[in-house]
Amino acid sequence: MPRYKPVNLAQDAFVPVCFEKQILPGTFEYALHHLMEHKVDLSAFDAYYDNDNRGARAYDPKVLLKIVLFAYSRGIIGSRRIERACRENIQFMALSGQAMPDHATIAAFISRSPEAIQTVFQEVLLVCEQSGLVGREMFAIDGVKLPSNASKEWSGTHDELAAKARKLDRAIRRMLKAHRAEDEKGEDPDLGHYTRQQIEKLERQSRKIKAFLKHNAPKLGPKGKERKSNVTDQESAKLATGKGVIQGYTAVAVTDAKHQIIVEAQAHGVPQEQELLQPILEDLQAQYQALGLSPNIHGQTRLTADAGFHSTANLQWLEDEYCDAYIADNRFRKRDPRFAEAEKYKPPKPLPKRFRPRDFRYDPDQLTCTCPAGKALYRNGANVRINGRTGIKFTAPKSACEPCHLRAKCLQDEHQKSPRQVVFFHPKEEQQPQSLIDKMKQKIDSLRGRMIYSRRLGTVEPPFGNLRYHKGLNRFTLRGRKKVDGQWKLYALVHNIEKLAHYGAIG
Repeated sequence: MPRYKPVNLAQDAFVPVCFEKQILPGTFEYALHHLMEHKVDLSAFDAYYDNDNRGARAYDPKVLLKIVLFAYSRGIIGSRRIERACRENIQFMALSGQAMPDHATIAAFISRSPEAIQTVFQEVLLVCEQSGLVGREMFAIDGVKLPSNASKEWSGTHDELAAKARKLDRAIRRMLKAHRAEDEKGEDPDLGHYTRQQIEKLERQSRKIKAFLKHNAPKLGPKGKERKSNVTDQESAKLATGKGVIQGYTAVAVTDAKHQIIVEAQAHGVPQEQELLQPILEDLQAQYQALGLSPNIHGQTRLTADAGFHSTANLQWLEDEYCDAYIADNRFRKRDPRFAEAEKYKPPKPLPKRFRPRDFRYDPDQLTCTCPAGKALYRNGANVRINGRTGIKFTAPKSACEPCHLRAKCLQDEHQKSPRQVVFFHPKEEQQPQSLIDKMKQKIDSLRGRMIYSRRLGTVEPPFGNLRYHKGLNRFTLRGRKKVDGQWKLYALVHNIEKLAHYGAIG
């Protein structure tokens, strides 16, 4: 039988620890410590303190910033978990000089100072520029939808929220009526207490919705259409993702192609990325001018973006700014000859169950149309526009459509009341001025355009993968656009400081 040395875990030990020796060169914590102590101006945080002549001493902002950024680099987001790490983890003690702020202090520091965090982000970006980590040859912009500290169950238009409040009031009346009936019979005390708690809960929810509707106007999109509001966080949005619908913010990053440094990071509570391109690039331009790095970053650097940022307005703005942009459209992959045979590997689509326009007899000279059952349709639209194309619309009369024996093959639902409609498009005009969309298609479909655009994926996706999956920074813990924007910049700072440590630009 082999013999092993005994292990005794029921013992105490006093180990001398030098905090300074716990911060080793080449690590993230060393780069973070060096930046906060020697490179970054943190005077912007002083405006949040008013204890010059009175009150207790506050924790130094550089200490709190080091604690928060190091916690984020380890995937620790919650302020209570950060507080616990400051008491138990030797590296947190070393970075903070054994400061042990409570969770309320940590949470307040993160949420109250988004403007100062913006200044820190710019200072670290300047260090990245001076270290040669930013090439400014090509920027890639992309966004990711992350949940925030708000529930999608409290979302809706003002009419939908008002309907929800009325539904809660009806439920309250039903429960009160049942409660009085049980009270007359001599109800179970435990059941009565539970019912009263439920009624109070519903009353609070109803009052919350009514107060929100009273003090908040409808949330409108850029085209004046009402968007869904949220009672908990009005500035957040209901976002559709590949894994379902979430309530949160669209976090956008502009990344440099040389070493994937994030040069601009913003969070917005909007569902569509199209409306974010112009304001984000304008802020990036202003940031580089404020740092004295470039008078015109748009005319100096190429820009790549996916189809989420593609729109005529964005292309027009980029052309006016003389920006060399490569923005894909929704059909970009379809036109790529390398994907020409991709369709044959997809499962076959089921055949359509209803008649198509080609099954109708259309006479373009007489402008008449006859359905497969031989009934004449009447024309009720001479210039109908669908997806940029113009056509003529025909509608079947109800008297001919309702008794037809081919309803099941012609209508989406044979029990629907509306008759069948069909549109025949005019042939495309041969001579038309080349639009901005056509110019971008021609530009991005060229050999050079595809070569440049192919670099986008390897530029902007690594930062998202590093932050979301490697670091676990896949949600926001705050409410309100400014606070969430500050937290997203803290996430981006973690990525940029890690790059400085990786490439040995610190120390």
